[in-house]
Amino acid sequence: MKKHLPFAALLVFAFATFCFAQPQPAASPSASPKPKPRMTKAQILKKLSANENALWNAWKNKDAKPFQMWLSADTVMVGDSGVSGKADTTKEISTMQCDIKSFTLSDWKLTMLNPSTAVLTYKGMQDGSCGGTTLPAAVWASSLWVNRGGKWLAAFHQETTAK
Repeated sequence: MKKHLPFAALLVFAFATFCFAQPQPAASPSASPKPKPRMTKAQILKKLSANENALWNAWKNKDAKPFQMWLSADTVMVGDSGVSGKADTTKEISTMQCDIKSFTLSDWKLTMLNPSTAVLTYKGMQDGSCGGTTLPAAVWASSLWVNRGGKWLAAFHQETTAK
């Protein structure tokens, strides 16, 4: 038995060299597309803060189109009047009794929960009224954005009066 062991090992090594000598199939250059590079945190912050500014402008101008475009179908909006979804929010935007003279958004902070979920917080300064009631001069806002199919959508938004 001991005589055959070295001979068996030699045969294994000899046949192994044939396996390594076999040609390897070449990968087709068009077989799989290059993955799209991920956005950096700074790029996501720039994109989402621009979206928030656009939504505030749409609110000021009573334009529901950006809300239809950037709110997820399952969005949740929390405000002084309670909780609403996408349909109620977009309907309310064009019919609200608000007069917004100006606003500014600042103090941005982005927290990435995972590569496709971001929490954006910021301070909103506003001059205006709704239904004859003066709006708070400053609010702290938070929005939850989700990336679905390569598009960032607002899934949640709330505001708290700043003191």
